[in-house]
Amino acid sequence: MKDYDLIILGGGIIGLSVAREKALSDPDCNILIIEKEQKLGMHGSGRNSGVLHSGIYYPSDTLKAKFCAEGSMLMANYCEENNLPISRCGKVVLSTKFEDDSQIDLLYNRGCANGSLVNIISQKELREIEPEANARVQKALYSPNTSVVDPHLVLSNIQSELKKFGVTIIFNEKVIIADPDLSIIKTNKSNSFKYGHLINCTGQYSDIVSKVFNVGKEYTLLPFKGLYYGLNKNSNIKLNGLIYPVPDLNIPFLGIHSVKLVGGEIFFGPTATPAFGRENYYGIKGANIKDASSISYHILRQYISNKQGFRSYTHQEMHKFFKSEFLKSMQKLIPRLSNSDLVESRKVGIRAQLLDIKRNELVMDFIVKRVGNTTHVLNAVSPAFTSAFSFAKYILNK
Repeated sequence: MKDYDLIILGGGIIGLSVAREKALSDPDCNILIIEKEQKLGMHGSGRNSGVLHSGIYYPSDTLKAKFCAEGSMLMANYCEENNLPISRCGKVVLSTKFEDDSQIDLLYNRGCANGSLVNIISQKELREIEPEANARVQKALYSPNTSVVDPHLVLSNIQSELKKFGVTIIFNEKVIIADPDLSIIKTNKSNSFKYGHLINCTGQYSDIVSKVFNVGKEYTLLPFKGLYYGLNKNSNIKLNGLIYPVPDLNIPFLGIHSVKLVGGEIFFGPTATPAFGRENYYGIKGANIKDASSISYHILRQYISNKQGFRSYTHQEMHKFFKSEFLKSMQKLIPRLSNSDLVESRKVGIRAQLLDIKRNELVMDFIVKRVGNTTHVLNAVSPAFTSAFSFAKYILNK
């Protein structure tokens, strides 16, 4: 049996960032990362769009608000210091209907409270910043510091750093048995490890893993599939940065928007429809009966109770399954966009959204639970990639 001071479950951006922060602050700490896949970035962190958010969406008393702006700055600096590509393209947020005007003011106030650089701009300024954006909108918000990075290159660079720090990463293994009293875990390969402290950063499986340690029984995870269309290479639509709508702040989704990757490729999305498995990216691949049954049950409960306006949101998302309706939604942001501009793409992700079973509510903020000498990061969805370096400090302090 191998003995480690710190064992981290999950090699996504949160797990890697926690390991990096611990290695920097305590070089003598013996750290192990256990990753269930054969390489890094096969799920949430690697399928991330790479947007470094500015922190305009979150109430100032939330963990997301505390870590987003600082995390964005730390990640941007990290990319520049390590010669990793970063596009400081900026983002505009549009109010596409009169009743959303007040939301622009709310987002502006939240951004200021959270330490973000944001401005309410005029129609003329919007045309100058993003000529293709809908300039007939009542109000627009501009976040000049919103940037885009390459998630895979970030993960790879941190992995190389960790190797130099002496951090051990093992692949193709996952925890199946735990004895919290003896601080021992056993993996699917019959390997046993003893830990001084263990941190669960398993993303899409965080609720399942936490229950192995008898933690987080009041939560379950609902996977939502995010599909994208790409911009046709022959299109004459030119975007300088990112264009987002004012989101429904009652639920933890930002609505379909434009995404411009560091290489210049442009996508539109993501949708947010229930998936039939935590890795159900394409068709029936990754779907499983047990997950599908549980997901369907909890989605139906949400729909019937209509908490957080879930029913009306579901109706909106169902329509976007059809390309014509998807296009109509995007035309509210980019009026010149046509059917021929949108092409099918393989870009897809799963948003691992936590559900509080007792309250029957989608969890809006990060959730971290500590029990004994284990810590469980139960809800680390957007802006987790943005916040990773700042969030890691909090996880270790907690």
